[in-house]
Amino acid sequence: MTHPAGATHLPSVILRHTPGNPFETTVEQLATAIRLGVLVDGDQLPPERELAEQLGVARNTLRDAIAALRDAGLVTTRRGRGGGTVVTYAAPAPGSAGTGVRRGATLLDALDFRRVVEPGAAWLAATRELSGDQRSWLATSLRETSAATDPGVHRLADSRLHLAIATVSGSPMLIEAVTRAQAALGELLDAIPVLRKNIQHSHDQHEAIVGAILSGAAEDARTAMEEHCDATSALLRGLIG
Repeated sequence: MTHPAGATHLPSVILRHTPGNPFETTVEQLATAIRLGVLVDGDQLPPERELAEQLGVARNTLRDAIAALRDAGLVTTRRGRGGGTVVTYAAPAPGSAGTGVRRGATLLDALDFRRVVEPGAAWLAATRELSGDQRSWLATSLRETSAATDPGVHRLADSRLHLAIATVSGSPMLIEAVTRAQAALGELLDAIPVLRKNIQHSHDQHEAIVGAILSGAAEDARTAMEEHCDATSALLRGLIG
């Protein structure tokens, strides 16, 4: 898959050293990057030495983590010259999630968390002096989301757009928070069917958010993202409970 301008920045900001047990946190980071579309089907992981340094883990720990991803069907490893580890993940069909999806208080907590962090990321992004590449990245991410007709592809493009907004905010802590919010949101959206009317509303909201960021209208960007989060929350509360 060909990534839009700037999209190659996402792996470097999402995959980084994280405190905790090295094996488990490495598996979590790599799996989250794949499930959110930061690394898509057919992408090759960075060379082992480079990726281990980026994640701040020993190479044998990275190998063990990649083995776990292979067992989970998220990657495959090709041996020999020109080989490497390649992502082999297709997003699940919406509505296919099992019974373990968040409900009640844990559902509301995930939605509240997103409602706090994502509007803040949009606001901060709109206050930044964005480079030409960053502006092009946001515009291209918006177009890719709007153009995606397959529900699984659309979900990954949607995640990449939100992560791009967080990235251009320039705050590593916000990037981490939005990544967590998007991971939780993905689990929830996998539990409900695709509603075409909602997708169209989402496109309109995305256009308002990106337009406000590109024009430097910080309060408008925050408000548009709040409305977007609220609409998605209402849908999830109604269909999941």
